Amino acid sequence: MAVFAGGCFWCTEADFDKKTGVLLTLSGYIAGDAQTANYEAVSSGKTDHIEAVAVFYDPAQIDFKSLVDYYWLTVDPLDAGGQFCDRGAQYRTALFYGNEQEKQIIEQSRENVAATDRLDKPIVTDLLPKTAFYPAEEYHQDYYQKNPLRYRYYRTTCGRDARLDELWGAQRQ
Repeated sequence: MAVFAGGCFWCTEADFDKKTGVLLTLSGYIAGDAQTANYEAVSSGKTDHIEAVAVFYDPAQIDFKSLVDYYWLTVDPLDAGGQFCDRGAQYRTALFYGNEQEKQIIEQSRENVAATDRLDKPIVTDLLPKTAFYPAEEYHQDYYQKNPLRYRYYRTTCGRDARLDELWGAQRQ
């Protein structure tokens, strides 16, 4: 299981569900404790949690490195205050590692992204050890499929795709 935080977990989940080899995505919370792992507490910004997505994948079809490399194209790694219209530390970008090998893969990928000519500021995305992951409430799971019109409106009005196109251009295709 890989865990990625990219702002609103609805969008991160939808992005990773598109990847061949991804078997399941699960929206949830990480970096906090069980007592406050619920949407009301986390979205208030008064917990240590970050909205994130657990990505379960088939390593015969896609590897951890490929998932990490893809992740960058789904976020604005220059924004330390959250992502798009979701503001606060609970919506920041972060990659989580479970062992030293995953940490090295993430660090190398971050260095590769930083070395491109696409970014005009330093990357502020956190690199954190994986802690307990708490699944979000059922109504958040597969939100983009359950509520496609509301999801599309949210994603568009927050400017997510416009900013990602600005940052990554044709690389996103």
